[in-house]
Amino acid sequence: MRITTLLLDIEGTTTPINFVYCVLFPYARSRIEQFLCRHQNDPEIEAALQSLKSENRAEAANDAPPLADSTRQNFLRSAAAYCLWLMSCDRKSTPLKIIQGRIWEQGFRSAELRGDVFPDVPSAFRRWHSENRRIAIYSSGSVLAQQLLFGHNKYGDLASYISFFFDTQVGPKRAVESYLCISQQLKCRAEEILFVSDVLEEIHAARQAGFQTALCIRPGNATVNTMNVPGLIIHSFDELLVNTT
Repeated sequence: MRITTLLLDIEGTTTPINFVYCVLFPYARSRIEQFLCRHQNDPEIEAALQSLKSENRAEAANDAPPLADSTRQNFLRSAAAYCLWLMSCDRKSTPLKIIQGRIWEQGFRSAELRGDVFPDVPSAFRRWHSENRRIAIYSSGSVLAQQLLFGHNKYGDLASYISFFFDTQVGPKRAVESYLCISQQLKCRAEEILFVSDVLEEIHAARQAGFQTALCIRPGNATVNTMNVPGLIIHSFDELLVNTT
C-alpha cells in the first residue's frame, strides 16, 4: 500500500528533545503567572483555567497543589503553581498545553523564540511534498504551538508543507482510538498513513489502528529496546524514501 500521508510526532522525532526541555519549557515556566494575570479575561484562557480546576480536583490524590478560590488573585497564583507542577510531572494536560502555546506565541512573534528541527527534516518535507505525500503532525503540544514551531523555524517557514495538525484534543497519543479518529479526519485508509514517533507505546497504538509505523531513534532520545519493534526503525527521515513506496 502506497504511503499517502506521513503523520509525525515532534519531540524526539522532528525536533531535538533538548529544544523542548531546555528552551520552550523554561520560557513558559518563567512567564506563566504573569501571563495568566494579564490574560485572565481572554475567553480561551478562562476556559483553560476552568478545565485546570476540574483536572486539579482529579489530581488531589497525587499531591497536586490545590487551587485557591478565596480571591481571584490567589486563584491565578495557585493556577500558575499547579501548571508548574504539571510541567514538572510532564503531564500531557490539554489546558496546560493551550496556555503554553499562547505564551510561546508571544515569544515566536517577538523573535525571542525560533523553532528548531533536525537537519534532515526540511529536505524531507520538500521531497514528500514533491511526491504528493501529505504531511501531518500529531503532538501533545497545542496546534498553535505546533504551527509556531514550524512556521517560525531557523530553517524558514516549514509550516507551509504541513496539511494537518493534531493535538491531544483528538485523544491521548497512546490510545488506539486517537489514531482511528485521525484516520477519519485525514479521510484516507489507515494503512496509507505512516506514523513516525520515538515513543514505542505510541507506535503500538498506531499499529493497532492499522497504521504503518516507523520508530525514530535520534541523538538525545531515551533508550528504546528495539527487539520485536513493529514496522521500520529509522535514524533519519532520509531513510523513509528508501523504506517506503
